[in-house]
Amino acid sequence: MPTIVYVHAHPDDEASQTSGSMARAAAEGHRVVVVFATNGDHGELALDLADGETVADRRRREAQASANVLGVARVEWLGYADSGMNGWEQNHHPGAFLQADLDEAARRLARILDDEAADVVVGYDWHGGYGHPDHVKVHQLVHRATSLSVARARVLESTFNRDVLRRMYDAAVAAGEAAANWDPDAPMDDGNPLGTPEAEIHLQVDVTDYLPQRRASMEAHRSQATDIEGFLGMPEDVFAAFFGTEHYVEPGREPGMRRGWFFDD
Repeated sequence: MPTIVYVHAHPDDEASQTSGSMARAAAEGHRVVVVFATNGDHGELALDLADGETVADRRRREAQASANVLGVARVEWLGYADSGMNGWEQNHHPGAFLQADLDEAARRLARILDDEAADVVVGYDWHGGYGHPDHVKVHQLVHRATSLSVARARVLESTFNRDVLRRMYDAAVAAGEAAANWDPDAPMDDGNPLGTPEAEIHLQVDVTDYLPQRRASMEAHRSQATDIEGFLGMPEDVFAAFFGTEHYVEPGREPGMRRGWFFDD
């Protein structure tokens, strides 16, 4: 069975972005590996940290708990510090992922791809979905590592379907369930709109059957309360609509979005 390596910037990114396909792949017997570029040390500070426990310690434990509920076979860490958002002073920290030499980081990832004889590697779209500097660098990292790897894995890029999000939001506003104060086409952290237009997306994956695993994966990352509580506080039907599908760009593929699975063709 094929091996899929998912590369994420921070622990909890897997929960919100690719946990459905991770759970589906594992359930179908594929080997699933997740690699985190950073330790997430600039995430939210849990109020119940034990004496001597750091944010990075907690997030490692949460990442492993998430992996356990998704059926992930291996969790790896590239060893870089979280770079923070655009413009933060942490961007310039010598140990930050943003400051890492791309070839050095790519060699670390390539060793994992080759060790696993990876068939598929999943990263992010060209601007990391919303412009976070660590996400953008993951995009660069995956492509560089694939070029260095003997495995030459097929590359898929996780993204947000901007048109679907717009339709969902407009429907919520029309139903009186949301205020008309959000624009998915507005500039995000790097000045670009959120995600990718549907016309530039190649694959929509139905992960409706794996929503319980998606929810459990998010539950595992409770220390990141702002985002996670927002997701878990959604009504069931909204959660299902928002997280029941995942979207991927496949570089080099002919335009046109199909609905299916990684291995349909």
